[in-house]
Amino acid sequence: MFRFADPIWLLLLVIPVWMVVSHILRRGRGEPTLLFPDVHSLKLAGSGMGSLKRTISVVVAAQAIVLLVLAMSRPQSGQAMHQRTSRGIDIVLALDISSSMEAMDFNPLTRIEAAKNVVKDFIKMRTSDRIGLVAFAGQSFTLCPLTLDYDMVAEFLQNAEETRLEDGTAIGSAIATAVNRLRDSDAKSRVIILRTDGMNNRGNVDPLTAARVAETLGIRIYTIGVGSEGRAPIRIDGRLLYTETDIDDETLTKVAQITGGIYYRAKNPEELESIYGEIDRLETTEIKSTEWVEYDEQFPDFLWLGFGLLLLSFVADRTILRRLP
Repeated sequence: MFRFADPIWLLLLVIPVWMVVSHILRRGRGEPTLLFPDVHSLKLAGSGMGSLKRTISVVVAAQAIVLLVLAMSRPQSGQAMHQRTSRGIDIVLALDISSSMEAMDFNPLTRIEAAKNVVKDFIKMRTSDRIGLVAFAGQSFTLCPLTLDYDMVAEFLQNAEETRLEDGTAIGSAIATAVNRLRDSDAKSRVIILRTDGMNNRGNVDPLTAARVAETLGIRIYTIGVGSEGRAPIRIDGRLLYTETDIDDETLTKVAQITGGIYYRAKNPEELESIYGEIDRLETTEIKSTEWVEYDEQFPDFLWLGFGLLLLSFVADRTILRRLP
């Protein structure tokens, strides 16, 4: 970013312009006449050299004045600095990593593979929101605390199912763990996005009780039921078996309603992607920022260069550009 701190001095640029224009208009007019008994020495000097020397002298002097005027106008270069003032949204993604998430009804992907792909895209769409990860099966635990390091979140997400300790679906425990990650947050908005393909059958916390705690703390929960209707193929120990899709839509709907969220049902990858896209639109923070500019003074460069040209013009007029009368 470049500016002049005192641009009023730029009006003096008419002086070098007037010098050059005046010189051009005077060329060849009213030249003084001197009588010499012998003009042989003048002929040797060349008829055009005098005019060229005068032009060079005027141009150099005009350039010197331009630089000095620019120096007086205080040229400055600066760099814009930004500071974000909004605190964004804190989002905890609660991911079901139970064995039923290996069902292959999201052709050609399993439920967990399709879900991870969509969640990665969701994370990429965030700009100033902290993201945390909670994984749950028979137990729930924090995979990644709230952070702005989206690459780290994606890395934990990639290997989430490998952290399964006990099979099952502890939805209430997952909500409680996510609430604990958010309870001390001072973010503008606090959100849990819980994705599962089953019903609560493990843990000591009832999902509705956990949802009421979240509602008391002002935490909103979006719930997503993942899986096709009926039976779905699943590969266990190299054998292809079938598992029933048993999603507790009623409980997941109540959990969302208690906290002011929404329950979604995803039966294929396209629906799952659309759901996360809608949540992204619902939970988007307007980033407000302040801007200031730090300027560095550039006038010394113009000043010394201008004085240098003036000195050069003075010396040249008395040496190589010296003209006969």
